[in-house]
Amino acid sequence: MPPLLNAGFDKKGREEYAVVSAFVRRFCSSLLAEDELKRLFKVWASVFVALSYCYIVGKLITPKFTRLVAILPIIALFLALPLNLTSFHFCGLTAFFISWLANFKLLLFALGKGPLCSNNNPSNNIISFPNFLALSCLPIKIQEYPLQNNSPKSQINPKSNKKSKNKSYPLHKNSPKSEKPKNPDQNQHNNNDSYPFSRQKYGWIHIIKGVSFALILKIYDYSEHIHPKIIWLIYCFQMYVTLELVLALLAELVKLFLGLELEPQFDEPLLSTSLQDFWSRRWNIMVTKILRPMVYLPTLEFATRVIGRKWAPLTAIMTTFLVSAIMHELLFYYLGRVAPTFEVTWYFLLHGFCLSVEVVVKKSIGRKWWVPGWVSRPVTVAFVVGTGFWFFLPPLVRAGMETKPFQEYAAVAKFVRNLKGVIPF
Repeated sequence: MPPLLNAGFDKKGREEYAVVSAFVRRFCSSLLAEDELKRLFKVWASVFVALSYCYIVGKLITPKFTRLVAILPIIALFLALPLNLTSFHFCGLTAFFISWLANFKLLLFALGKGPLCSNNNPSNNIISFPNFLALSCLPIKIQEYPLQNNSPKSQINPKSNKKSKNKSYPLHKNSPKSEKPKNPDQNQHNNNDSYPFSRQKYGWIHIIKGVSFALILKIYDYSEHIHPKIIWLIYCFQMYVTLELVLALLAELVKLFLGLELEPQFDEPLLSTSLQDFWSRRWNIMVTKILRPMVYLPTLEFATRVIGRKWAPLTAIMTTFLVSAIMHELLFYYLGRVAPTFEVTWYFLLHGFCLSVEVVVKKSIGRKWWVPGWVSRPVTVAFVVGTGFWFFLPPLVRAGMETKPFQEYAAVAKFVRNLKGVIPF
């Protein structure tokens, strides 16, 4: 100790601790209200404790009714926790992560289904604890790789190995044995690209969208000179870019701490060739994969027994869009704390109806006639954005979309400018 004291250990240490303390205090005062950060910490601490309880329940109680009863209090808790937050970003993301995704995943988990259950260990029927925490409350899904058959038989018998590879990987599009997809919407989804290539591609895309997001914030400085409808169009693009960047950041953090490769949550929705392509394959893929086992498949099974297989898919589609509408109404209530006007509900019901019509038309005409992509893409995007102007954006603006996010962006910018006054280098 004497050599350390002579080297200034006590004095220098206190000075550095004071710098860190000042940095934290400046962060709290510049970025958001300190009370809001405390509430955010309490909310997510409660989420951690609740999910730990659910994990123990999964270990001790078998799926079905008893596990469902044990988890229902957590479902109610997750519906109430976002009401403790007022920040537009913190409240919106927390509500999306726990009130929607976590609750739906926990309901599937109570029935022994969904991403929280293990397919590799049927005796426990539950994944590891760190993966359970990450997958339950974050919009992520573990990347699945196609398996190659490396058994001794496949190595001895080249025909068997060739057959196995044909099952695992699609043939090249110029191969004489390759088959064209039945639906042109699936052209870009039948190609199992290697994940490192996709990772590199999406990395550049996220950089471009990050620059676009910064430009959008700068454009808002001149909003007084821009037509309101153009501003609303920029809002649409900003919501998409913000959500994709946040989810990409979460994916990188999960990869860093858990070592998991994660699937991207968007697949360039602006390139959608139809509503079916947009909602089922490109937009917020994690939500789609949760709604399918949670709502669509049970409704399809029930409707098939009641009205037959012909009309059951249409009933399942409308039910799925109705549930999505209800969850969006709940998210908007969390953000603005104003009574719902059900415009968002009409938005999703309209899209569900149009998608149902699209499915019927595709089944009736088969491959006789398809709209080329250079026509279908702008028509699809125009329909999604146009109906969004009509039904989706007005309640979002009333919830504070025009003011709250930019106040928080301004706080972040102020915090960054003040860094020089805190960090002594």
